Amino acid sequence: QVQLVESGGGLVQAGGSLRLSCAASGRILRINGMGWYRQAPGKQRELVASIISGGKMNYADSVKGRFTISRDDAKNLVELQMNSLKPEDTAVYYCNGEITTSQPGMSAMTANYWGQGTQVTVSA
Repeated sequence: QVQLVESGGGLVQAGGSLRLSCAASGRILRINGMGWYRQAPGKQRELVASIISGGKMNYADSVKGRFTISRDDAKNLVELQMNSLKPEDTAVYYCNGEITTSQPGMSAMTANYWGQGTQVTVSA
């Protein structure tokens, strides 16, 4: 099995910065893509940013120019640098990974995994 553990959330004033980290552990053969999603109260979960093998990145329009996603494959780590935060960025942020794992006596398996979420609150 794979575990995704997030850290770095918290309370910050508008205009401030936070850096979220997500570490993947388990019988990982390959991380195909990782991303950050967020869910605000009463709203659907939405994609914030993603990064795939080879480094291609994708951002929601609402965070372009303010957020930067990065990954360290040697550490199975993905991070989200969030600058110029706005109150509307307040949400629970979830790490997501499409990960291929090795299974004893079985073929490799690819599945989607989620972290437990970390709260980001931006005050006006």
